[in-house]
Amino acid sequence: MKYRVNIDEANTTKAGFSALLDDRNPRLLNRVGAFSSLFLLDVKRFQEPVLVLKTEEPGSKQVLAFAHDRIESICYDMINHLINDCIVMGAEPLAVQDLIVCGKLEKAIATRIVAGVAAACEAQGCGLTGGETTEQPDIVPVGTYILGSSIVGVVERSQIIDGSKIVPGDVVLALPASGPHTNGYTLIRDLLKRDPSLSQQPVGSSSFLDAVLEPHRCYYQSLKGLFADGVISGLAHITGGGIKENLDRILPKNVNARIDLGCYRPNPVFTVIRQASKLPDNDMLRTFNLGVGIALVCPPAQVRPIVDHLKQHGEDAYAIGEIVPGNGVVECHGTVAY
Repeated sequence: MKYRVNIDEANTTKAGFSALLDDRNPRLLNRVGAFSSLFLLDVKRFQEPVLVLKTEEPGSKQVLAFAHDRIESICYDMINHLINDCIVMGAEPLAVQDLIVCGKLEKAIATRIVAGVAAACEAQGCGLTGGETTEQPDIVPVGTYILGSSIVGVVERSQIIDGSKIVPGDVVLALPASGPHTNGYTLIRDLLKRDPSLSQQPVGSSSFLDAVLEPHRCYYQSLKGLFADGVISGLAHITGGGIKENLDRILPKNVNARIDLGCYRPNPVFTVIRQASKLPDNDMLRTFNLGVGIALVCPPAQVRPIVDHLKQHGEDAYAIGEIVPGNGVVECHGTVAY
């Protein structure tokens, strides 16, 4: 018999979300179930407030996470990735809306997802203000969940970080990644399918499976104290495409970023991926972050104060390159020492 959407069960499940969201954020002026969310923006804090908008999903990593009951983990992946894309503009993340598309709405699973997303938002001082949960049995197989989310942030116009201040002589710093984050998982899942024993292969003090399911790091708490000082020339979130296809998105057309791959400090999991996949180094660089979660560009005089600030917030930042005259591209020299 063809599955039919149970409207009463769906309503009961969604009603339970209110306990996870209502009264958690005083800026949210209405309750779960309203047609839209009302969010109070304190514009008096700004002279020229600029909204920062972004939509994100956690990619095929969610297939692996759901298969191994890492539901809360993938929620942090999605929200941390989303917030990182917002804050590299120098923004304060304000509110998130989530999307859950499934073949059949299971109350226990959906509640864990919403709770996980809410916790990930709260950890960064950002509010989950609602969203959409929808059953689509003719589109999504029963048992499958597809996640998505959108964010609204705000930044003072004079404090926007967009790379326009980058000049020759600036230094490129790396903020370490926790692992592959949320990119390269079609390849990783294929490796695990071809060799299931790979999941238990040791990677440092962990297993390969645990290493590739380590949540995407969020850098907001360590970076936000630098935004108002104007010491950062540019920030790039290193995701799919690697450093060459992310750092170039913020480079002015008259400069290049010269990156020394020999300075990279790749996580041990990338060595295992490289050995198992036999990918050429150029493909590894294009598919993965290789240990660089954020590339930060700053004037040479600001390197020490920024590194010291980040160290106080648990970030072991280090130099990986410099800005030189050019035409807006990322030059990679040397090789990564896996």
